[in-house]
Amino acid sequence: MAANGSAVYSQLVPMRNEIHRLLPRLEQVVGSEGVLASDLGRMLYEYDGGVDRAVPDCVVFPRSRDEVVRVIELARQAGIPLVARGAGTGLSGGSIARNGGIVLCLNRMRRVLDVDLENGRATVEPGVINLEFSQSLAHTGFYFAPDPSSQKSCTIGGNVAENSGGPHTLAYGVTVNHVTGLEVVLGDGRVLQTGSKALETPGFDLTGILVGSEGTMAVVTAATLRLSRLPEAVRTLLAIYDSVSAAAETVSALTASGITPAALEMLDGFTLRAVEAATHAGYPMDSAAVLLIEVEGLQEEVEDDLEAIEVICRRAGARQLHVATDATQRALLWKGRKNAFGALGRISPNFYVMDGAIPRTRIADILAEIDHIAARHQMTIGNIFHAGDGNLHPIVFFDQRVSGSLERALEASREIIRACVEMGGSISGEHGIGMEKNDLMPLAFTEADLDFMHRIRTIWNPEGLLNPGKVLPVERGCQEVRTADPAARHVYQQWLQEGDRA
Repeated sequence: MAANGSAVYSQLVPMRNEIHRLLPRLEQVVGSEGVLASDLGRMLYEYDGGVDRAVPDCVVFPRSRDEVVRVIELARQAGIPLVARGAGTGLSGGSIARNGGIVLCLNRMRRVLDVDLENGRATVEPGVINLEFSQSLAHTGFYFAPDPSSQKSCTIGGNVAENSGGPHTLAYGVTVNHVTGLEVVLGDGRVLQTGSKALETPGFDLTGILVGSEGTMAVVTAATLRLSRLPEAVRTLLAIYDSVSAAAETVSALTASGITPAALEMLDGFTLRAVEAATHAGYPMDSAAVLLIEVEGLQEEVEDDLEAIEVICRRAGARQLHVATDATQRALLWKGRKNAFGALGRISPNFYVMDGAIPRTRIADILAEIDHIAARHQMTIGNIFHAGDGNLHPIVFFDQRVSGSLERALEASREIIRACVEMGGSISGEHGIGMEKNDLMPLAFTEADLDFMHRIRTIWNPEGLLNPGKVLPVERGCQEVRTADPAARHVYQQWLQEGDRA
C-alpha cells in the first residue's frame, strides 16, 4: 500500500484508539450515561429500517443544542465522521455510520419549546415523536400534518432530514411544506437559524435547502413547524377491484375530475391478503386490488366529494365500495395500511422496501413491469403505495439464509427504479437517497447536476465529516475528501468493502 494512501486512510477513517482517546471528553459533555461504546451497544445502531449495515465506533446522546455543538467540535478536531440519528426508522441507510465514527443520537432532545396557536406554529426539538406531538395538540384543534407510516415512532428531526411524506401527502404536501424555520449546527460547530414563524422570509430559502438534505449539511436541533387545523369532517372509503388496471384507472380518473382526496392508497391482491390475515381490517381476501380513499374538510364539501368519488370508482370498475360509518371503522381500515410492513413480516423471513415515483397515469404500466421483473428474478414482489402522488413502495420478499437471495432482491429493486425513471418518474418519492441509492443518482441527474449539489454541500460541510458517503455517489465521496490519488481511492474503496463485510 502506498504511503500517501495510508495517510489518507488514517485521515478519513477514525481508528478505534482515536475514539477511545476521545471518549472521556465526550463523557464530560454528555455524561457517562450519554456515551455508548460497548461492542453490543454499538451493534444496536448498525442498522435502520433498510438492509444496509455498518457498526459505529460509538454512540453519543446529547440533551441540548449546546451539547450537540460541543460534540461536533470535538469530532471535527479529531477528524471523526459524525452521523445524526433519530429513531432509526429510515429506509435508505441515512442514519447508518457508513464511514464509522460517531452516531449522534438525538432522541433524548424531546422538548416542545413553543406552541403558538394564534399563529399556527410550534417549535420542537428533533427527538419529538411525530404522532405523540399531534396527539398532544388534539385538544387544541391543531395537528402536524405529515404522517409517515412510521409516525408512531419516527421523530420530527428524522422527518426534516428525509423530507418525509405519508398517506396524506397528496393533499397536504411533504414535510418541507410544514417547516418554516430551523435551528441547525454546522460541521464547524456554528449555530445557524433559518426562517422564522412567518410563512415567507426574505433572502434565500435556506430552510428549503436543509429539509431533505439527510444530515449531510447540518444537524437540526430545533424545527419551527406549521400547524394545521383538524378537519371538521373526515370520510374514508374502501374501493374493491377485480383487476389492478381498474384500480389504476380510478386513480387517473380521480385526478382528471379535479377532486383531490386527502389520501389515496393502493394495495395489490397479494399484499392485502397478507395484511388482512394479520390485522383483520376488513380487506376482501379475493380481490386483485383495493384503494383506500379519504376526504377531509367542511361537512357539506366532504359529502359532495364522497358522492362524486363513489361514482368515479364504479365507472372505473370497482365491484364494491365500503364507507366507514364511524371513527372506529376508519381506524380499522387505516390499521391495515399503517401496520402493513409489520404484517408482511409474518410471511417472509426478510423483505426489502424501496421507493420510487412515477406519473399517476403510468401506475398500471409500472405494476405490469414489476410483475415481469419478479418473474425474471423468480421472486415475489408485493405493492402497497401512495397511489395519489405516484409514490411506489415495491416490497421484495427474500430469505437471507439462502445464498444470493439478498443480491437478487437488490437487483430486482434497482430494475424497478430504472423503470420508474424511464416512465418519467424519480428514484425516490419520500425515503431519501442515503447509502441505498446514491449510486443510482446518475439515472436522474447529469454530471453537472451532481457537481452543483456537491458544491452546495461543501459550502455547508466543507470537511465532509457530516454523514459522509450519503446522497451523492460514493465515487464522488473520494473527491469530497480532497484527493484524486489512485492509492487513496483504493484504500477508501477497500475500507468500504471491509465495512460492508462487517
